[in-house]
Amino acid sequence: MPTSKTTQYAAQQKAEEIAAHYASYFQPIVAATKEDIRNVYRLRHDVYCSELGFEPCNPQQLEQDEFDQYSDYCLVKHKSSGTYASTVRVVAPSGQQVLPLEKYCEGAISDAALHPQNFAREDICEISRLALRASFRRRKADQFKQSAIGGINVAELYEEELRCFPFITASMYLAATVLVERNNIKHAYVMMEPRLARSTALLGIKFQQIGPVVDYHGQRAPYYITAERIRTNLPITLKPLMDMIEAEVIQSLDIAQLA
Repeated sequence: MPTSKTTQYAAQQKAEEIAAHYASYFQPIVAATKEDIRNVYRLRHDVYCSELGFEPCNPQQLEQDEFDQYSDYCLVKHKSSGTYASTVRVVAPSGQQVLPLEKYCEGAISDAALHPQNFAREDICEISRLALRASFRRRKADQFKQSAIGGINVAELYEEELRCFPFITASMYLAATVLVERNNIKHAYVMMEPRLARSTALLGIKFQQIGPVVDYHGQRAPYYITAERIRTNLPITLKPLMDMIEAEVIQSLDIAQLA
């Protein structure tokens, strides 16, 4: 029987392998320039408009809404092709500004103690508009519609040839966590399909469901999480990946501030 020290060493080696494998193909960045932000909107149009039909297509091929006025964005860049594999945004309101779920899913939150109206506007955010380009999804999951917005085909999770692909979705939430921390935001909300919540939980990112499933771009439920909870519960398998993503995100923020 392997000792606990041997098991821990093996787990650490596997975690470092995951991070190195991911880093060899992908780079997470903050969309800071006008062109980066246009790439966010283009990718969202490809997924939300052209593919899923959640929003109408438009001649500019850019998907935008009112919440983009007070949002920050992350992108995952595929290094060899220069294309963007995935994007997510952090909607951070102030004053009278609202979260998307407050406008479109009013009444969906049944956990009164964790309702965003209980907290100061500057202390809340919503992680939303996760989009994953079709060419970067798992092959058998291409038939699974919700894979476009982050869902993972759990049965295919450890397929060797595409073994880092499930971590693209995880990396978006980890990059969003860095943005949340940098902005000193205490409470984060997500509207997601329960299948995605189960998938991210398998990877070690565990959202707390705070309301029933509702019909909003498919069957979705409201979830709550904090950056502190992500950090505390992050499994050893994701810690090197988190360290790498944090370094990349902070570097891109620093570059943007100098520009």
